[in-house]
Amino acid sequence: MKGPLFYSKILLFGEYGIIRDSKGLSIPYNFYNGALKKSENATEEALKSNANLKRFVSYLEKLATEEPNLVRFDLVTLNLDLEAGMYFDSSIPQGYGVGSSGALVAAIYDQYAQDKITVLENLTREKLLQLKNIFAQMESFFHGKSSGLDPLNSYLSIPILINSKDNIEATGIPNQSLDGKGAVFLLDSGIVGETAPMVSIFMENLKDKGFRSMLKNQFVKYTDACVENFLGGDMKSLFTNTKKLSKVVLNNFKPMIPEQFHGIWQQGIETNDYYLKLCGSGGGGYILGFTQDLEKAKTALKDYKLEVVYQF
Repeated sequence: MKGPLFYSKILLFGEYGIIRDSKGLSIPYNFYNGALKKSENATEEALKSNANLKRFVSYLEKLATEEPNLVRFDLVTLNLDLEAGMYFDSSIPQGYGVGSSGALVAAIYDQYAQDKITVLENLTREKLLQLKNIFAQMESFFHGKSSGLDPLNSYLSIPILINSKDNIEATGIPNQSLDGKGAVFLLDSGIVGETAPMVSIFMENLKDKGFRSMLKNQFVKYTDACVENFLGGDMKSLFTNTKKLSKVVLNNFKPMIPEQFHGIWQQGIETNDYYLKLCGSGGGGYILGFTQDLEKAKTALKDYKLEVVYQF
């Protein structure tokens, strides 16, 4: 058995903001992927994955009892496959903000959900929201609270525009230009990030009136502008707004930025060679970078590993 591949994703804009109804834009990132597999001679990795899957399936069984109208799984087949050693074979790094649990959730839904919504049908807003809700409940096993966007992106493998919590749509993004000077890139922090603790810091901060006001008047405002600029191909405004966003994040989301990156974050803002922002919940994993001149950014960040995600 080898299931279909599910890709990692990158939330270009909207991390944390979408909890407060900002816009967001999520794109598939085909560099990493995962698939459900069975093999005769299991590696240590496969055994570990199989044990994790068993815990996840106990959670899904509980979910099926508590919310029978949400989604139904063929639990008999699923459990038989697990007994036969099924595991999730994935190249997606965990704790890096590129959706490792999202791809797993998408794979399980694809293989075992009954009456599933498929990629081939006409995906109305209702169907997208229904899928997002199913995935949010499934993925909360991993994160404590999930928006459901990562698995949705992985499952559909198309860019998704989040207008607000209840308004999402599939979207097209401007074509890449592989000889373009501008680029979006990933910077490897070399540290594994944990989503749940970062989200609880954020939720704690939300109790503060000043923090809420900064979110609304700066963070959400610049995030929304970045999404509109990117989709409209207005790269000049995109960089103006990304710089503002990068500053706001450095000043207000310090715990989410690994300490050794505070300096290069500031350096990007001062030199305009690149601007950094959070990729996912932060705390480690990848950091997302935007540059108008990829060669300049590479020189300035020569001590770090850069992965180009999108060129324009």
